[in-house]
Amino acid sequence: MSTENNYNVGHVIMVTLSAAIGGFLFGFDSSVINGANVALKGYFNCNDMQLGLAVSLALIGAAVGAYFAGRLADKFGRVRCMIAASILFFVSAIGSGLPFTIYDFIAWRVIGGVGIGVASIIAPIYIAETSPAHLRGRLGSMQQFAIVIGIFVALLSNYIIVRISGSASNLIMGVHAWKVMFWVEAVPALIYGIAAWQLPESPRYLVSKGLMKEAKSVLSLLSSSGIEEKAKEIQDSFKTTKPAILSDLLETVAGKKRIAPIVWAGLGLAILQQFVGINVIFYYGSMLWQSVGFGESDAFFTSMISSAINLTMTIAAILLIDKIGRKPLLLIGSAGMTITLGALALCFMFGSDASGNLGASSGIVALVAANLYVTFFAATWGPVMWVMLGEMFNNRIRAVAISVCGLAQWGANFLVSWSFPVLVGEHGIGIGPTYLIYTSFAAISFVFVAKLVHETKGKALESM
Repeated sequence: MSTENNYNVGHVIMVTLSAAIGGFLFGFDSSVINGANVALKGYFNCNDMQLGLAVSLALIGAAVGAYFAGRLADKFGRVRCMIAASILFFVSAIGSGLPFTIYDFIAWRVIGGVGIGVASIIAPIYIAETSPAHLRGRLGSMQQFAIVIGIFVALLSNYIIVRISGSASNLIMGVHAWKVMFWVEAVPALIYGIAAWQLPESPRYLVSKGLMKEAKSVLSLLSSSGIEEKAKEIQDSFKTTKPAILSDLLETVAGKKRIAPIVWAGLGLAILQQFVGINVIFYYGSMLWQSVGFGESDAFFTSMISSAINLTMTIAAILLIDKIGRKPLLLIGSAGMTITLGALALCFMFGSDASGNLGASSGIVALVAANLYVTFFAATWGPVMWVMLGEMFNNRIRAVAISVCGLAQWGANFLVSWSFPVLVGEHGIGIGPTYLIYTSFAAISFVFVAKLVHETKGKALESM
């Protein structure tokens, strides 16, 4: 089967789906904590600060993994990094279900976090480097699609476990239900390692190492013609054989060094995607809805519904991204999130009783607003940010640039995830004002995209 530029689309899609399993684990690992955080707080007798660290310190591991992933990928190859990530996921899954204290639990989660960071960077690099330009947006969106499937499966498995056990704190066959939630991840971790083992290496990595024969062999699997020309085009895009370093992200203007505008654009996209607060829904959703009056089972079910909407709208993004373009989708998402987050903030600020529980009407409005917020994020910022990071930088600096942006993205994720239980806790500012902060960042994201982000739709990587 072939299409524009004689690409073997069937093979490219299989390669992309295999690489995106890392995204599935990324989503699963980061969201499985949603069902366990209330039980964890009781099991270890944690305060709000300790719970925030238990959830968020894994993201520091992710930041470290993301930062070094690009350089490791340039040194050892994309495929070997995927295999390493699968091992980290497996070890973390087993260890997280066997903790003695909150501190070794955090250590196991940090190990999984490193795996998340590596997978979050390697998959978009690999997918971008094995996809034809006219399909790259849709195939790149498979990373986010896999992430949201992982989120949904994590929340679904948590819900099923809670329905069987009655509570995340209860026992299943002599084991606490929340521990079983983490062990489930070991299965997809094994599948990821096996799938990655079968993948061909990125042709652009092979060219960068001077392995032209091997690169042409991989290109022949992806395309039925133009192999020699494509290999030469990739080779010419590497202006030097010297590995990219951090200083390559700087440009000289009027004799002074400064961060290149394209890098600022990538950093802004990465940070703002998190500062709109989306992962509060997926890390703390069950806890959030319980705190405003929902029962445990209803709170789990509500989180699962949000995840299902996330999954459905990511499919819409895949269908639209190569038609509408990246920048228009980002602007639509920013506007929609600003409105829906604002509505959520107002509900929590003015629609609750003295005990903090939402009233009947305000509860309905809050649920609708929360799910519309997820809708706008999933159809726009969720997949588009990862697609753009994978394609907006030129071949030589791509790995190091996306690593720096990944570090910023996970750092922002940590700040939001760690601060949420503190902000909404007994000594915090409350849920409503916290969501007002997320609303302001959604508004800022609109201005940022309008002024600083350029369209990358349909452009070849070698022309970036």
